Amino acid sequence: MEIGVDTFIETMPDVHTGKTISHAERLREVVEEIVLADQVGLDIYGVGEHHRKEFADSATAVVLAAAASKTQKIRLTSSVTVLSAADPVRVFQQFATLDGISNGRAEIIVGRGSMVDAFPLFGFNLDDYEELFEEKLELFLKLRDSEKVTWRGGHRPAFTNLGVYPRPVQNPFPVWIGSGGNPESAARAGVLGLPFVLAIIGGSPLQFAPAVQHYKKAAARAGHDVSKLRVATHSLGFVADSTSLAVEKYFEPTQASFNYFGQERRWGQYTRAQFDASRTLEGALYVGDPQTVADKIVFMSKQLGFSRFFMHLPVGTMPHEDVMRAIYLLGTEVAPRVREALAKEN
Repeated sequence: MEIGVDTFIETMPDVHTGKTISHAERLREVVEEIVLADQVGLDIYGVGEHHRKEFADSATAVVLAAAASKTQKIRLTSSVTVLSAADPVRVFQQFATLDGISNGRAEIIVGRGSMVDAFPLFGFNLDDYEELFEEKLELFLKLRDSEKVTWRGGHRPAFTNLGVYPRPVQNPFPVWIGSGGNPESAARAGVLGLPFVLAIIGGSPLQFAPAVQHYKKAAARAGHDVSKLRVATHSLGFVADSTSLAVEKYFEPTQASFNYFGQERRWGQYTRAQFDASRTLEGALYVGDPQTVADKIVFMSKQLGFSRFFMHLPVGTMPHEDVMRAIYLLGTEVAPRVREALAKEN
């Protein structure tokens, strides 16, 4: 079981002071958080991609490269890269460069993006949402697998027998497919034999079990060895020294963030009752003391069959010292308990 953190580098107003941290300060904090995650033995750290004022993660590979030179073992990934609205050649070059700087610790999670801010910014039509991703993923995988590539498609200029450099340290370079549970996304990942990441931010994670099965069945039909497939989950959570403290610190910024973005998506107001329901064993939030969080990761890993767990941290704006403490506890107390529990059963 690999355990790590991912972030969207959020810069929302603080629920207590009303102040909004600058993008520059939050970026520096995130590098410190990645360094700590490495020091406490976490396996992976991911940075998302958005193109709006509430997030500072528009240049994911740059942030990860800043952390790569200050870390030793932790793997560094996007979470996710909106490949549909990007040039696959430039994305490949950026992550191959990151792989070189980190000496083979880079990965990429590609997806279509649940927020569509990148599409108008880079001049892409949302009517081409599916086609863009499929075509650009095909090109990205060709670039990964061959030093020289010939390409012709509908959304990027053609080229013939050109090399793309630098080449990554890892061969093959790790590419994951990120999804919110869409059956088509699950099937695509399975057909390609790529590892699969589920973003589970609400409802019951158990509802995502069919997506995992769909993924594995598609992979089996395509001739892939299902035993070698990997599933990960991106889930919201927070760890503190006690469950009551975790709830106290986490609820208000989470509620503020859900209500802010919920206005765009026409969600109802996020209530304390919903929050508490999501903290139960079968809910989507991993919030509590180290033992509570560890028990839930173990339970959900058995139900969904995932071998990598990302805790999205923080939601909204939280004090940097609280986030650092959560990362410390996740690495020094939660991860060892999860691994010990799973090892006993195997």
